[in-house]
Amino acid sequence: MNLRHLPGGVLALACLVFATMAPASAQTFAPKSRAPVTVNFVNADIDGVTRAFAAMIGRAIVIDPRVKGSITVYSEQPQSVMEAWQSYQSALRGLGFAVVESGGLLKVVPEADAKLQAGTVSIGEVGVRGDQVITQIFALRYENPNNLVPVLRPLISANNTINANPASNSLIITDYAENLQRLGKIIAALDNPSGTEVDIVPLQHAVAADLAPLVQRLSDGGGAAVAGVPAGGAGGTTVVADSRSNSLLIRAANAARLALVRANIAQLDRPSTLLGAGGGMWVVHLKNADAVRLATVVRAAFGAFGGSTGGTASPTSPTPQQAALPGTPANAPLGSGGGGLATAAQPNTGGFIQADPATNSLIITAPEPLYKQVRALIDQLDTRRAQVYIESMIVEVAGGDAADFGFQWQGLLGKSGDKTGLAVGTNFTPAGGRGNIIGVNTGAVQGQINVGEGLNLGILRAYNGVTTLAAIARALQSQSETNIVSTPNLITLDNEEAKIVVGENVPFITGQFTGAGGAGGATVNPFQTIERKDVGITLRIRPQIGEGGAVRMTIFQEQSSVKQDTAAGTSNAGPSTTKRSIENTVVVDDGAILVLGGLIEDRFITNKSKVPLLGDIPWLGALFRSESRERRRTNLIVFLRPIVMRDADAANRFSADRYDQIRGQQQSAQPAPSVVMPINQSPMLPPRPAQGEAPASAPASASASAPASAPASAPPADAAPSVPAARP
Repeated sequence: MNLRHLPGGVLALACLVFATMAPASAQTFAPKSRAPVTVNFVNADIDGVTRAFAAMIGRAIVIDPRVKGSITVYSEQPQSVMEAWQSYQSALRGLGFAVVESGGLLKVVPEADAKLQAGTVSIGEVGVRGDQVITQIFALRYENPNNLVPVLRPLISANNTINANPASNSLIITDYAENLQRLGKIIAALDNPSGTEVDIVPLQHAVAADLAPLVQRLSDGGGAAVAGVPAGGAGGTTVVADSRSNSLLIRAANAARLALVRANIAQLDRPSTLLGAGGGMWVVHLKNADAVRLATVVRAAFGAFGGSTGGTASPTSPTPQQAALPGTPANAPLGSGGGGLATAAQPNTGGFIQADPATNSLIITAPEPLYKQVRALIDQLDTRRAQVYIESMIVEVAGGDAADFGFQWQGLLGKSGDKTGLAVGTNFTPAGGRGNIIGVNTGAVQGQINVGEGLNLGILRAYNGVTTLAAIARALQSQSETNIVSTPNLITLDNEEAKIVVGENVPFITGQFTGAGGAGGATVNPFQTIERKDVGITLRIRPQIGEGGAVRMTIFQEQSSVKQDTAAGTSNAGPSTTKRSIENTVVVDDGAILVLGGLIEDRFITNKSKVPLLGDIPWLGALFRSESRERRRTNLIVFLRPIVMRDADAANRFSADRYDQIRGQQQSAQPAPSVVMPINQSPMLPPRPAQGEAPASAPASASASAPASAPASAPPADAAPSVPAARP
């Protein structure tokens, strides 16, 4: 059968002929007539050619309005209907269009939209052929789907997609059916076991923790494996030490590599040449723990077996409690002081374990069975400890309102020349201590006038040539607001005490001697004894990380300051201080904010001075009284937020964020360029080196190459600190 693109009736006749064929299923087409066809559409309209093929396969085909143009589909020899249909799909693909099936209906859409409208989803083997766009799900058995995405992505057309689902260990690919069959063969070839099964090699003489790094390097040239963390080398061999059973867990890429590793282990697992009649000597270099502390703990643990350790601890060895807090006396309370760095520890002697602080190593003298037990315990204790960043936020909001109103007057009744006269008046001392009418007149005679704060309205009168105040009315209203936020921050190891002090060191007199006895009653060798104490903000915390990220903290927080208005009579004893402190133990989740406590105070003070009886007269009594009112409000709250940093990456990210924040503030605080003043730069931190680069040797001053603006994450230099939100 020969179909040519002819106008009008010929094309309609071709459609009628092929309309007699039965409709096909959703994915395959089985027309009643199996007679071969010959198609010859050259530069024909896509709409007309699509209607012809719809009649051929017995399926309705919808054309997207964006699908327009001419198409060429022809065959030199007769072919089956299915082959003609595949030729039609290939021609559409060359024009940037594709056929998709959605809800049992075939659609011709632009290729870019095919992945969004494809309704055919196949699981397992690809059952559709040709250039129809479908979605295929490949379930993997061994390989990680994330590893196959970069391998298969270049093999998929740009308009189609590939996604990995690690939860179900599968790949979801939307592409042409013909290409999906090719991808299925590639995936089947790559989805194989990556190596041999895990092989357990028990050791007879060597220690697993010592032998694992050496075997790893010999096998692949890779680094040492950490117990519990598989780390494959370049050749795919993984060696992990199990201290509990003194065995090596090995996984190799193939059986030959596994045999080579086992041969290396057999040659290295030999008896030690240091063994003698009384046992052997081993040196264990610690990676994280402190040698002096660990030696004390291990001796105490094995000493419980009744003296089988071959000795006892030296009397000079610090106990675990004493060694736990460097710089703090034993059994001292958390806030009792103590500071500075601990002095260098001396070699810890006594018993079968010796500690060498210089190299942070343990020297063990014991028989081999006991050494293996000790080494298993050491490997479990010598682990990297997490760190805790603690942010303490002390927020103080205080305010006060004060009002003062009063009337004072003085009068002299009598004529000039009279021997006697009558002086009448009122005088009150306002709350501020200034503005008494008698004191003002006395100062006026001496040439000093101080009527006090606020609005003062007075009447002047001359007595014997001296001008004085006869009456004064005073009105004053004042308000005060205080908003202070202090955020002392520190980082410490898990279960290690940390202390930070921000303030000043103030001298306090503790004793003095001023005895007399010299010639003429002169003082002999006077002296004073002075003790200096820290005044300011003190924070001492010992955190302990619990299960699930909860942090248990023993806290001592103190806020003190020197009072400026020292009472009379106590100035010789030194300054007075105010003190607010909190000492407690709390549990808070990682990144959460907890309120420790505080002070909420609302105080009202009123002072009233008046002339008896006269001051109580309505309206007129205001001439005979003075009144002041004051209200003070104080809100002092202490918040705490711990953040657990379990690895080096978390500590580096946190430190980098603070580094960039401070550097941004320094950049914004650079002085404006000036021709008159030659100093146009202030010191600034150097740019933070990228990961893997060597850090700068010294802080660099701001230069022309420095960025002109601060990082987006850095707040302005004058911005008030705020309480950060809790991390999820």
